[in-house]
Amino acid sequence: MKKISILILTLFLFLINTLNPSDAAITKKEYRVVADDGFALNSVLSYPKVKTQAEYKTVVLIHSLGYSSQWWETLPAELNSRGYAVLTIDLRGHGTSVYNKNLGKISWKDMTNSAYSKCPSDVVKIINYIIEDNPKRTFFKDWAIVGSDLGASVGIIAADKLEVKPKTIVVLSPVVKTKGLYIPVSMAQLSNVDYLLITGHDDLTSKSAQDYLSRFAQAGFTTYESPAHALGMLLLKKDPELVKLIAEWVSQYLSL
Repeated sequence: MKKISILILTLFLFLINTLNPSDAAITKKEYRVVADDGFALNSVLSYPKVKTQAEYKTVVLIHSLGYSSQWWETLPAELNSRGYAVLTIDLRGHGTSVYNKNLGKISWKDMTNSAYSKCPSDVVKIINYIIEDNPKRTFFKDWAIVGSDLGASVGIIAADKLEVKPKTIVVLSPVVKTKGLYIPVSMAQLSNVDYLLITGHDDLTSKSAQDYLSRFAQAGFTTYESPAHALGMLLLKKDPELVKLIAEWVSQYLSL
């Protein structure tokens, strides 16, 4: 009787772990990619550990100006729990991506617009590197971008440069032009990409940018005002419900 009880308990725990993936069920791979000018770029790819799965729907997260990939709150875990691969990128001068080819430490505060202009190509290089490094797995056949202010602008321009376009792009606190990165042209060229733009309550600057950008979107253009009085990635901290809203939005385009 005792052996039967232990067997039942073991099966129960197995089912719980199968139905509710924990951190132990998530594979995380760190990527250090060297940019064309020698700058060291760091990112992390995480995905559910399923041996038989060869193709993953992927969400790329690109942070705000002055922040890093550590500020995404529970969004990466929420997306992983739904079966998605997640790529978090530290843009040059941010987080762990702060060393140039001479091992000199560079901060985003000291970067010129010329340096920021390289960020979209950095993202393209990281994505292409991951594709080449995973010949037995597919990560960017069906994918999406979630970006915040600068990160959203970088993501939109990068998407325009990539051969396979994202299905959708989510933008927190949109800007028309930041650090020399002007996005309307790239938006106009992304003909089949739907957008979700999220602004904080009474964030008139982002709302003005949102209205302007709506002229250039070639497909769906949906807006959402959070009740939070915050900007960029801090919207996720002040309004935790945004995590599920973004995950649900992405799920419409990357159905598993």
